[in-house]
Amino acid sequence: MRAVLTTGALALLLLFGTPSVPAASSLSLYTSQEEAQQHCPRDTVVWLNLPTRVYHFQGQRWYGRTKNGAYVCKREADAAGARSSLNGQ
Repeated sequence: MRAVLTTGALALLLLFGTPSVPAASSLSLYTSQEEAQQHCPRDTVVWLNLPTRVYHFQGQRWYGRTKNGAYVCKREADAAGARSSLNGQ
């Protein structure tokens, strides 16, 4: 029974990945807002909290302030499965 559960859990991880890690191939991470804006000049730069996969817009409370985050292009963040903060913070 334990082998079946372990195999099932492994299959789920392979199918869906871990929820705290963005898709690295489609997401470019930057340490400054300017670098991200140069990468995507026609897109909005957001701050992505990497463990939660929630992003924040400039002017919001947590923009550039979470412990484990990076500046990214909004379209790339959306494509990697990230989402905007629900309460506008």
